[in-house]
Amino acid sequence: MDDRIRLEDVMKIKEIREMETSHLEHALLDLQKKLFELRSQAVTEKLENPSLLGKARRDIAQFKTILRQRQMQKSAEAAAHTAAAAPTLAAAAQEPPASA
Repeated sequence: MDDRIRLEDVMKIKEIREMETSHLEHALLDLQKKLFELRSQAVTEKLENPSLLGKARRDIAQFKTILRQRQMQKSAEAAAHTAAAAPTLAAAAQEPPASA
């Protein structure tokens, strides 16, 4: 079975969001290669369906948007984790050392 994403396949945004990040990145590369091929065909006037150019650009934008959202979510979670740990670290730094 071929796991490659084809432009003819209509993917809902929900289906794209359910994909793993590594699969999204791989599919994005495939779409970018396909867009390059479509542009080459358009230049040589061998492109049968010009609307595929727009569909490819739209699909690439959707994939990039979801990847960026995941990146932003991951950085927000890391910042929240750091902010939650910061008061504990600050309190520990203010405590005087134990005297014997």
